[in-house]
Amino acid sequence: GQAMLDLLDHAKENGYAIPAVNCVSSSGINACLEAARKNDAPIIIQFSSGGSQFYGGKGLSNKNYSAAIAGAISGAFHVRTMAEQYGVPVILHTDHCAKKLLPWIDGLLEASENYYQMNGEPLFSSHMIDLSEEPIEENLEICKDYLARFSKVGMLLEMELGITGGEEDGVNNEDVALEDLYSKPEEINQVYEALSPISHMYTVAAAFGNVHGVYSPGNVRLEPKILTRAQAYISEKLGDKAPADKKPVSFVFHGGSGSDVSDIQEAIGYGVIKMNIDTDTQWSYWEGIKNFEKKWHDYLQEQIGNPEGADKPNKKYYDPREALRAAETNTVNRLDQCFADLKCTNILGLGAAEEADNVLGPRRGGLPV
Repeated sequence: GQAMLDLLDHAKENGYAIPAVNCVSSSGINACLEAARKNDAPIIIQFSSGGSQFYGGKGLSNKNYSAAIAGAISGAFHVRTMAEQYGVPVILHTDHCAKKLLPWIDGLLEASENYYQMNGEPLFSSHMIDLSEEPIEENLEICKDYLARFSKVGMLLEMELGITGGEEDGVNNEDVALEDLYSKPEEINQVYEALSPISHMYTVAAAFGNVHGVYSPGNVRLEPKILTRAQAYISEKLGDKAPADKKPVSFVFHGGSGSDVSDIQEAIGYGVIKMNIDTDTQWSYWEGIKNFEKKWHDYLQEQIGNPEGADKPNKKYYDPREALRAAETNTVNRLDQCFADLKCTNILGLGAAEEADNVLGPRRGGLPV
């Protein structure tokens, strides 16, 4: 609702972008919340359709996207419960939704409408509808319909224009035509003119060379100036009705893994208020587990028997909490860099986070991870 708009406007006015992290588990969510509190900043937690299905459980049938719907709703309630404990504002979002996945969003929208009836706010803050592979006319017509419905319960729509290259969550755009990786000012203006009469609660994931995943240097050529050219083009058309900052559109940065910090911060200056993070945190989570296994390898081969003795138990080493906590800690450290790159630190005025009290390890004693 309005609180979310105020937060996004604050980001735009103060020159920072909010990290939006894809999560597939409660452990990943907790790492995000811990990092947000550590950096005294807001965060966006988001679920893809595949991530939502995993959250619900791969043993469940996903017929009619039922598992993905249930998983995202479960994740949303976890975020709501724990965000209150961490004391940080969280925008609850869902990531890329292609045309074939619209029934998934329909299920989540129904859940938000029901939640709104009981609580006066939607369960989710926003959803992304990615129809960038469809003709722009169809993209806009469908987005207009959803924006009208979203606006009734105070939800924001994120739409995609142009194509983000690379591969993510089963969507492969590695061989897409180069020109499709760059949006044109005229196209972004089409979006503005189509959606603004309905509601200003929308953001645009415009393409300026973005690519999902990490690639060798030189293989990705970002052109952030596409965004400022679009802002100028639309502002000129608006004339006296243009906003004072000449940034009528709020942009989203997809496919930023491995990007130069200078490109990221240049894009923020042109109206980017959200940057998606997935590839880098996937790696940081795995790297935490990998390093844990390497450090305690000789204690993780059998239930009994390690370098301290053939009869010594290893339960406190293979307790899942140990490896998962190592993954969380490594992810929090990686997110510190993300918050810094996005200039999203010391935003809330909460001060430094206090050291956690009464932190009990596993039943047989925690390891110093």
